[in-house]
This record gives sequence, C-alpha cells and structure tokens, in this order.
Amino acid sequence: MTLDVNLLLQAAQQVAGSQQYPKGALYLVPTPIGNLADLSLRAVQVLALVDAVACEDTRVSGGLLRHLGLDKSLLALHQHNEAQAAEQVIARLQQGQRVAYVSDAGTPAISDPGAHLVRAAQAAGLPVVPLPGPSSVTTALSAAGDVLAHGFRFEGFLPSKGLARLSRLRALLGQDHSVVLFEAPHRIEALAAELAEVLPDGQVTLCRELSKQFETIATVAVAGLPAWLQADANRLRGEFVLVVHAQPPAPQAAGISPEVSALLGELVRHVPVKQAAALVADVLGLPRKTLYDDALRLRQANDHADDTASEG
Repeated sequence: MTLDVNLLLQAAQQVAGSQQYPKGALYLVPTPIGNLADLSLRAVQVLALVDAVACEDTRVSGGLLRHLGLDKSLLALHQHNEAQAAEQVIARLQQGQRVAYVSDAGTPAISDPGAHLVRAAQAAGLPVVPLPGPSSVTTALSAAGDVLAHGFRFEGFLPSKGLARLSRLRALLGQDHSVVLFEAPHRIEALAAELAEVLPDGQVTLCRELSKQFETIATVAVAGLPAWLQADANRLRGEFVLVVHAQPPAPQAAGISPEVSALLGELVRHVPVKQAAALVADVLGLPRKTLYDDALRLRQANDHADDTASEG
C-alpha cells in the first residue's frame, strides 16, 4: 500500500508551514515502533524535503519510504560502520544538502545508532534538528503508572552474561526511580527469574509488542513475573520493554522527623544512646522510647560504618 504523500504534505504544510528547515542540517527523524499511523506529519514533511536519508537498515527504511511514495538516496549507517558512514553524511551536509537520519524504529540515538553521527555533525559546526516522535521508552513509562518514581533511569539491554547481569541489576534496582529495560524473547524468562532474585518485593510493568496488533501491557509483582510469563506461550513472543517500579522510601521511626533523626545521629557520635534520647526528649517533648529506638538504630549504623572503614 502506498499512501498519498501529497495529501500528507498538504496537511503538514497547513499546520507547520512556518517551520524553517535550513540547508546543510542533519535531521533526526523518529519512525514508528510498530504502527505506521504513528509517523508524524512533520516527519513526512522532512523525509520529503531532504536530499538523502541515512538509515540503520536500507531495506527497512526503503520500505517505509515506498509506503510514502518517496524515492530518496539511501546511505547505510549502523553500529558497525557509523564512524566511516558519518564522514559521508558530513561531506553531504558541508555541500549544503539536507540529510535525515532514521533508525529501524523509534527515535535515533536512543539505544540505536546515531549518537556518533550527531557528535560528528556538532564537531563540524553543522546544525542538528531533532524531531519528536515514537519511542518505546516513553510509551512504556506512560503506561507504567509508577507513582513513587522520582524520574527514571534508561538502561536498555543488560549484559548478556549471567553474573554481569545480576551485578548490574543489583546496582540499578531498589532506588527511588523507575528503571527501563529492553529484552529479547529468548532471554525474557531468564530476566524474569533474575528480577525475582534481586527485587522480590518489587513491581514491574511488562510491555510486549508496543503499538502492534498483539500489544500486551501488564503490571505484576516481580516475584510473580516468571509464573505470569509461563501461563501463556504467547507472552514469551515479541519485543519487550520492562519498567521496574521505584521502591517506596524506607519507613521512618514513628513520630521522628528526618531533622530530629539527623540530630540524634550527631548526638550518638558523642554521648551514649540513652543520654542522647533523653536530651532530645527533654528539649522537644517527644516520646523517649521512640527516640531511644531510633538512636540505637543510628548508633548501630555508625558502628557498622566505622567497622567497614577500618577493614578497608
């Protein structure tokens, strides 16, 4: 099926007619992650305007351009040739050509090639014009509903080796932010087991085949993820994005504010636990037992830190 690119261009002109597209600029054009309808009017406008399209895979991008009825010069630029291919793109830009870069799906340079090309253009003093558009990262995050998260960490694909993967997961998880992971179908069960080992009391949102016909989005307990996957063979197929939810903050002792806890922490460095609790109780009128419990916890933490430092 070929779309009527003229109708699309007319629509784009009506809503973005004042947009400037300088010559000699590199245009980063996001492409659909599964549904062709997600291609923006501005992306169509730029792809029609540019002199050449650099792309991760000429077969994939050639098919997209054929859908749009566009015939463009294609330049292969992928992870194995990006440095050399970037030189060809820079040469075209220096001649005043407009060049678009597209990866196979989603936004270029986000777990896809493109970063080296962008850096080369910047180093040559050439403008880089990014277009907003499809991204599996933001799509998954928006569906996760992680109300505890203070921001997110995009990790992408983990190391392939088991010990390295577990070590990386332990460093990433259990924080106050979401963590976004990519995984292939042949490793999704292994990842589920590893998550359950590292963060058994956590929550995860699994997104499979985002924006495609058999899209699946489910939020489950991390400990139950292996069983959830095994319950239906179809759940093991496709491309996966996982959002591991942020962990709730560690509970404070009842009635003890962070400021009071900090004061206790300083006092127990210099006086016995019982005396520190009594001093704060007398001054602030807080329950002595609660203060004593918190002061004891802080003293134990200090002792542990001192022991660790002496061992080092």
